[in-house]
Amino acid sequence: MNFINYHLGELAALATAICWAGNAMFFENAGKKVGSFAVNYFRLFIGLFFLSIFTTLTRGHVFPIDADAHTWFWLFVSGIVGVVIGDMFLFEAFVVIGARISMLIMSLVPPTTALMGWLILGEKMNYLEISGMTVTVIGISIVILERDSSSKQMKLSHPVKGVLFALGGMLGQAAGLILSKYGVREYNAFAATQIRLIAGIFGFTIIFIFRNNWKKLGWALKDFHAITHIAAGSFLGPFIGISLSLIAVQRAKVGIASTLIALSPLIITVFSIIFRHEKIFLKEVFGIIIALSGVVIFFL
Repeated sequence: MNFINYHLGELAALATAICWAGNAMFFENAGKKVGSFAVNYFRLFIGLFFLSIFTTLTRGHVFPIDADAHTWFWLFVSGIVGVVIGDMFLFEAFVVIGARISMLIMSLVPPTTALMGWLILGEKMNYLEISGMTVTVIGISIVILERDSSSKQMKLSHPVKGVLFALGGMLGQAAGLILSKYGVREYNAFAATQIRLIAGIFGFTIIFIFRNNWKKLGWALKDFHAITHIAAGSFLGPFIGISLSLIAVQRAKVGIASTLIALSPLIITVFSIIFRHEKIFLKEVFGIIIALSGVVIFFL
């Protein structure tokens, strides 16, 4: 017990990485069955349901009615940018190139957020952060690029559309984090997440109205297997994952916690080998290790 209490933050961070890995794989499975839009839409309602129960028990508020106008506005905008735009691209990437490669590209979120913070908020970037960003980009490039045997030039080893979707998701997540940081201030993190999910539900509802895709939602509801995977992913990600990540940063150094949480691409690779029997190339393992090393350097 002493070991668990002493290392609770680090264990929570590692558990967060496992949750993010499982969350991504569940959503990939559901997205291939009913489409990424339906997965995105339903998981927001399920995630908000879990969070509302939690905030009712811990704060006495079902919804974040105690947030001021500044908090509501900027967190709502953050939700539109990160949850709607960012996750819309990310979930499309899950369907096209899978959770493993998508989440590896998403490991660019911390350095990209730092770069945006420097450009937008005036936050400083040191040499270690710049070095970490460079190493991460090199690692990801090793995984997604290969040499064309005929032209001897470099080309993408995965569908261009899927890689662009993942990059779009990464940029949306990074921009959403910057907006969240500006809006959240000292406000409760769980209630702040509720506002972002409410914004996501609003944004996707508008999209469904204009695209008139309500029939697809009805079909998705009839797919028990897909709904089960969406529910499991929503429980692991927006609820358990967020809760554990907060424990991690409270009980461990932020750099250590962030580095352990960033291990999710490596955990997805292990899951893919064990549960899906996917063939993983040595080049991919090498690239993942380099990319994660860059994340470690970034948080030193």
